[in-house]
Amino acid sequence: METKITKLLGIQYPVIQGGMAWVAEYHLAAAVSEAGGLGIIGASNAPGEWVREQVREAKRLTDKPFGVNIMLMSPYADDVAKVVAEEGVKVVTTGAGNPEKYMAMWKEAGIRVMPVVASVALARRMERCGADAVIAEGTESGGHIGELTTMVLVPQVADAVNIPVVAAGGIADGRGIAAAFMLGAEAVQMGTRFIATDECTAHENYKNSVIKAKDIDTRVTGRSTGHPVRVLRNQMTAEYLKMEAEGATFEELEKMTLGGLRRAVVDGDVKTGSLMSGQSAGLVKEKKSCAEVMQELMSQTEEVLAAKAR
Repeated sequence: METKITKLLGIQYPVIQGGMAWVAEYHLAAAVSEAGGLGIIGASNAPGEWVREQVREAKRLTDKPFGVNIMLMSPYADDVAKVVAEEGVKVVTTGAGNPEKYMAMWKEAGIRVMPVVASVALARRMERCGADAVIAEGTESGGHIGELTTMVLVPQVADAVNIPVVAAGGIADGRGIAAAFMLGAEAVQMGTRFIATDECTAHENYKNSVIKAKDIDTRVTGRSTGHPVRVLRNQMTAEYLKMEAEGATFEELEKMTLGGLRRAVVDGDVKTGSLMSGQSAGLVKEKKSCAEVMQELMSQTEEVLAAKAR
């Protein structure tokens, strides 16, 4: 399934795995790349040497392209930016900041750069500073989110820039991929669907929470603080939203969620942990291998596009 993104990145299928903190490590990234998509290692707040080791381990498992997601607000962002260039990473996705100061170094290293954007203005800015593509992420996504939905964000970004657009947010099957193409995207980014895979090292409790989730089971915490985060509802979200409604301070709310994602992903604490997940969790019904997921996605996409063409 060839698109501008598959040709740009040298991948078989137009599917990019999301750079989920604590979830997107080298086992998952390598498995997605081996399955024909683009696996991503999520650097999150990790130091450069941790990322270097992750990259080297991924290379032992696959000779296909994979990328690293860099959270630009991380105190280690400068070090990680150098590591990906030194280690010959093929693709970098970025979030929470402007990657402009790293562009010359990354371009010299032959890295393709795809910032995540939540607005048309930011997409245009990223194109001006040299991005090869942008990932337009709608509010349906898990984790930190913007305001616009994927349905309205993607076509506006596609109209506004000349570089390829990747659609993200609320996509978990072939119908979503086909819809993204119709909106003007050249590929999709999916995070939640890849949590429930054999190769994902997240705790089984976390995976099962995604599989069991219904359409109404996500909540957004932190809107009052200016840092909205989409998670699956549990004891923690109920307490958080109650405190938020009662006017709790940012510091009080942050204390409640401190270390919450690690508790969920590593320890399997599905009561007080932060179960970051997109609204697409309601579409995830069972755990499969990354190869099985990819084949199912492509088969569904082709069927939908063929049916609509008829």
